[in-house]
Amino acid sequence: MDDELPESIKKCLKILEENIGILSNIELNLEDQKEDELTSDLDLHDLYDMTDDVAESAKLKRAEFSFMRRKADP
Repeated sequence: MDDELPESIKKCLKILEENIGILSNIELNLEDQKEDELTSDLDLHDLYDMTDDVAESAKLKRAEFSFMRRKADP
């Protein structure tokens, strides 16, 4: 039983790692629905800034997940 638990945790972490992008997109979509507002007066640099913000958010989420995974691994 002791050997099964760490292996099952590793499998769960692997599944989560493989699907982190999907989970992040779901979370972002839920947040977007909360703040679903059309802004028509955006300049091109505003769109670039927004793209950078989304990319940074995804990087932070991956870093948090990796950190938690490393803490869980013995």
